[in-house]
Amino acid sequence: MAYHLKHGNTLCQGSAEGDRLKLSIFGKRFASDSGIVGLMDDLGNALIENPDMIMMGGGNPGRVPAMEAAFQRQLEAVMRDPQQRHRSFGLYQAPQGDLGFRQAVADLLAGEFGWKLGAGNIAVSNGSQSAFFTLFNMFAGDMPDGSRRRIHLPLTPEYLGYADSGLSEPFFSATRPEIELLDKDLFKYRVDFSRLELDDSVAALCVSRPTNPTGNVLTDNEIAHLDEIAEERGIPLIIDGAYGLPFPNILFTEARPHWNQNTILVLSLSKLGLPGVRTGIVVAREEIIQAFANANGILNLACGNIGPAIAKGLFRSGEILNLGRDHVRPFYRSRAQLAVQAFRERLAGLPFRIHKPEGAFFLWLWFDGLPIGCQVLYERLKARGVLVVPGHHCFFGLDEDWPHRHECIRVSYVQDEAAVRRGIELIADEVRKTYAAGA
Repeated sequence: MAYHLKHGNTLCQGSAEGDRLKLSIFGKRFASDSGIVGLMDDLGNALIENPDMIMMGGGNPGRVPAMEAAFQRQLEAVMRDPQQRHRSFGLYQAPQGDLGFRQAVADLLAGEFGWKLGAGNIAVSNGSQSAFFTLFNMFAGDMPDGSRRRIHLPLTPEYLGYADSGLSEPFFSATRPEIELLDKDLFKYRVDFSRLELDDSVAALCVSRPTNPTGNVLTDNEIAHLDEIAEERGIPLIIDGAYGLPFPNILFTEARPHWNQNTILVLSLSKLGLPGVRTGIVVAREEIIQAFANANGILNLACGNIGPAIAKGLFRSGEILNLGRDHVRPFYRSRAQLAVQAFRERLAGLPFRIHKPEGAFFLWLWFDGLPIGCQVLYERLKARGVLVVPGHHCFFGLDEDWPHRHECIRVSYVQDEAAVRRGIELIADEVRKTYAAGA
């Protein structure tokens, strides 16, 4: 008998009248609609609905020729060696991940940055998304003493993929940022430490650096201050480095990598150009890594082998850092500069600002006093053939009804230059019409 899940329903109709799929609390939470589900559905379905859709909403990386050549070289080496090939395709690895890969990652980080760690401080996950699900629920949620703890976001907006990852509610809290207005239609979010009030319910602090969705890079001083606060409270500081340091190094401003025994650093191979291999890397003190690996064994049995097999040689040689510095970062910096200039030309005269692009591969646009919410703008743009991300999804954990949260959109600029320019034209035209009509 065929059943069909319908987003948002707690009971899902089957094919026969009266049939019901009775979902558990877990099922109702994770089978229903969410911001990240909507985004991924649009990414998967938009091209079916409109083959000419301009995809400026998702997180797929751009195609960097030097990276593709390096990956091809490494994969061909694996395929030529029968032992490596069998190990990569024909065997399970331990839940903590391939030892040789973990050792290569640890050696690189220790050698480059002086971090006191080894293979026991590294775990592999099936993508950083699954790593955050496990880590968040390890620390937050319902506690054995009957209390409930939360993950706190010191700087919002934050990555919408976190929003529905908790097994209990409320799971997140957030601190509203300070907005610094900069020259030339730019602005920047900063951690407002005067608003950062934490109680005993906070289990961990979490930031992405660079921040998805805004491209903000928390300064070294901000990271140091958050680290100090976390240490004083005996809670970890979790840093999502999927776009950041030390790789793929999609940063356009100066910043230092950060890790210590109270920090959990989560890295990824995706933004280097390997989103399909689903490989995340967790760097933490050994007791956290062991707990993570145990949970990973229950949830996933084992990690994928292909990503570590491709990347292992690049870590052993240190080439991974050179590729990020010499090829990945310049590629995205150039794209960011072109996109900013195009938006400035097309939006001239309108009340807009762009978050200073300091990293990642998105622009975060703020339309001050937007007559319609960003969700309506998103729907209108989708109907015109360009896909963006409405910003209100990214302010989860923030209780106050702040108008700013409905005035922003996230735009990716990694498609080819002609498609990005056309998308920017459509966005600017729709926004201009909206302000002119007042609705």
